Amino acid sequence: MDLKEIEKEISLIKERNNKVETDKAWETSLTRKILLFIFTYLAIGLYINVIGVEKPWLNAVVPSVGFLLSTLTLPFFKNLWKRYIYRK
Repeated sequence: MDLKEIEKEISLIKERNNKVETDKAWETSLTRKILLFIFTYLAIGLYINVIGVEKPWLNAVVPSVGFLLSTLTLPFFKNLWKRYIYRK
């Protein structure tokens, strides 16, 4: 393997690492969590409005908050899983 090939491989590894870091930053970002809440609220609100539930937009708050809380607690449970269940 010559120097050019090694430099190319290093460059590819750096690009991959940058993508992985960006994806991880997105997964843990406040922006993503807010968007999840908004889209969940809108989807549930529209659905319960269509099926005729009284006060659909007020009733959409509870499942949306529940979903948001579940996404906020996932890192905690992921760490427990990594520590006690996942073994290489």
